[in-house]
Amino acid sequence: MAGVATLGFLIALEIAARRYGLPGPMTSQAQEVIFAPKSGFLLYASMGLMMLVLTWRQRFIAVGVAIGIDVVFVLVRWAVDAKMSFGNGALWVVLGCAVIALTRRTGNERALLLKGVGLGLLLVTGRKTGDTWLLITSKTRPMVLDPYLATADHALGNPSWLVGRLVRATGPIGTHLLDWVYAQLAVAAVVVALYQLRKVSAERRFPRHHLVRTFLVIGVVGPAIYMIFPVVGPIFAYGTGAFGTGGEHWAIANLWPDTPPPISPPHPVLYDGITPRNCMPSLHTAWATAIFIHSRKGPRALRFAGTFWLIATLTATLGFGYHYGVDLIAGVVFALTIEAALRSFDRGWNRAGIQMVAYGTAVFAALLVSYRYLPMEMATHPWVFGPLLLLAMASVIHVYVRTTRLWEPKAAPAPRPEPQPEPV
Repeated sequence: MAGVATLGFLIALEIAARRYGLPGPMTSQAQEVIFAPKSGFLLYASMGLMMLVLTWRQRFIAVGVAIGIDVVFVLVRWAVDAKMSFGNGALWVVLGCAVIALTRRTGNERALLLKGVGLGLLLVTGRKTGDTWLLITSKTRPMVLDPYLATADHALGNPSWLVGRLVRATGPIGTHLLDWVYAQLAVAAVVVALYQLRKVSAERRFPRHHLVRTFLVIGVVGPAIYMIFPVVGPIFAYGTGAFGTGGEHWAIANLWPDTPPPISPPHPVLYDGITPRNCMPSLHTAWATAIFIHSRKGPRALRFAGTFWLIATLTATLGFGYHYGVDLIAGVVFALTIEAALRSFDRGWNRAGIQMVAYGTAVFAALLVSYRYLPMEMATHPWVFGPLLLLAMASVIHVYVRTTRLWEPKAAPAPRPEPQPEPV
């Protein structure tokens, strides 16, 4: 049922993209079998997830075959002077394992290998689905609501403007580091997922809940909010644009990051048909929050890495002008609500889980409503609404931690030593 629902969703998204003259997620994925992939690291990460169901001997063979195929592709591209890239070999290996599962495996082994292939392909397809969603938002939502968020952000002290100046002061080293962290968020998720799923090969089964599920659900549900609350971000609405989109021609004013926008009654503004309306909520913040949550039960190095990725992602989203501060608060609440819903579904819905999901949903909805209809009040009373926003986010964090602690298995008490007779 899950496979049929996923396939139906991808077909519907493909049809919607074709209506606007855009390649859909299935077409984009099929092209990477031959043409240069957008992210070779992501394809190898997806192959790594698939290899969790293989033996060590099979893993070495899979990696060798993938590298060999990539070497051939690189040589051909070099000979014809085409765009250099890698990752085709990893995709070929994943697809080859699907064929092997259907033709050479039976019973539980076939199901396990197909689950591994599906997990790897879902990671890549989720990225393609997100890209298609972003293109659709730019075509279907000509008006953006950036002035509302820019006004509401005064309650938090305009953090994007502040962090933008700090990142610029760090020079190229800090900028390149944050850009790499921001771009390779999916690879960080795979590292955490590999640790969570490390026992799949030995136990021949997947755990009930892991990071990849949360990651994918956030990526599927989040863009629906983009359609409700289309926002392009500070660098596009109040800066010079980036990546060849937007720019001063469409910007409301050239203010970011030196001059915070003045407080004035907001209104929707017209923007171009290229820039994604992907700010509310900040899904990079939601994904980084999910990575942080799932890394808590790992070794110390993994916990430090999860903490670093969360802090660096928050810094990058603000420092590059991709998001407002209020986007990040909504992203944290969104991620915790999704995570609570998935864990409640796995455990069986009970009162605590329902209350947690309902509370997170209510807070998220209240944030969206306040950003849309109370931005002037938030800007003119920052010492009231700023702490209220932070308190709302902190309350969701508190409820989540309190609820999930009740779900953790309690350790059995240590046996008490038998009393020994005192020697005479």
